[in-house]
Order: sequence, then C-alpha cells, then structure tokens
Amino acid sequence: MAASFVRQGKKIVAIGRNYDLHVKELGNTRPAEPFFFLKPTTSYLPSGGKMEIPTGVVAHHEVELGVVIGKGGRNISEAEAESHVAGYALAVDMTARNVQDLAKKRGLPWSAAKGFDSFTPIGSFIPKEQIPDPHNVTLTLQINGTSKQNGSTSAMILQIPRLIEHISSIMTLEEGDLVLTGTPDGVGPVNPGDKVQCTLLDASGKELSRLDFDAVAREDGYKFTGI
Repeated sequence: MAASFVRQGKKIVAIGRNYDLHVKELGNTRPAEPFFFLKPTTSYLPSGGKMEIPTGVVAHHEVELGVVIGKGGRNISEAEAESHVAGYALAVDMTARNVQDLAKKRGLPWSAAKGFDSFTPIGSFIPKEQIPDPHNVTLTLQINGTSKQNGSTSAMILQIPRLIEHISSIMTLEEGDLVLTGTPDGVGPVNPGDKVQCTLLDASGKELSRLDFDAVAREDGYKFTGI
C-alpha cells in the first residue's frame, strides 16, 4: 500500500519551521518542539499536473522531503521510527501566503492556506533502500529555469525519527500517511504561467527524483478578498 500512498493514505502531516534559515526568512520563532499542521490528501498533485492558484491568492512554493509511513503506530520511539518508514517522496507544500498571513493576524486557523486542491505537488514513491541517509540529500526548486531553492536535509533542526516520535505521541500514524519534513530557505511566489521543476539529489549529486508542474489560474471556487 505504501507505494500507492497518494491514493490510499489518509493524511499529510506537515512539519513547519524545521530549517533555521527558513524560520528567519519568514520572521518566525524557532519552536521548542516539532510544530506541525495537517493537509488533506485531496491536495495531492502528481508530477506533470497543473497547480491551480485561486483568484487573489499569493501562492508560495516550499520544496520538501516527504516520508511515507509503511507501518502504522502510536507512541513510536525514535529508536523504532525507521522500521515504520516505507520510503520517501519529493514534494512541494504550496502555501497561500496572504491567506495564511491574514488568518495569523486574526488568530484564526490557517488550514485553508495549505489545503487547496493541487497544493501538494508530489513525486513518485522512493523505497527507503534507495535513500540510506535521508539527512544527506539535496532539495532543489526552479521556476522557469531559475534556481529558487537549493538546500540539504542535513540542515534539518529536528531529524525524522524525532518527528515521527512526536507526531505519533499525539495522533496515530497510519500506513500510507505522508510526513513533510520542512523546507529550506528560498521560498517565494509562484504565478500562473510558471513552470516549476524540483529535484531530489543524493550526496554524490545523482538525481533520485524529479517533480514538474505548471501553475495556472483557477477560475472557479474560492476568491481571496482580504476582508
């Protein structure tokens, strides 16, 4: 089931503020423990698809390493965490930044800012044997051929076993769930008409995964007014 997580997984658990430079670029504070939010699986967008930006929304890219859960569990210890991992996937956590900023200003939840349809572009499943050290791979993102993000997972503040331990101490992780591990610095806007290309590289520079999508304007549904 893990290889078909996009169709069968029940939730996306996204870690926030897990790279120091990203924390600083958004003017946030570094959390004392893992900080996460949930995204719906209806936000998945397979590579090659069209990411829809609603009217009035300022959409920002955040390239991330996703961890696919292969064996569910509750109260998983750091020592046990690796045995619950089936593999990985390259992902982008798209964020409606102005929607998020307005919600934060008003002290309201910002699930909508993360949960739009197509706001989690996702690459193919990578068995964990192909990434022996997930804390030594490089994430890149280009827009129209220009580099925007290029960072190593070695810069994670908290590593994957600690993230799994913390999440599973709060909610049960199930087979097919995806944990997004945070984004390096360099986040910024994606506009209709942009072509986005992401890669995941191993320590030698070998390409492990590629993720491409086109940004388009969404004509129906939600419209951001700032009211």
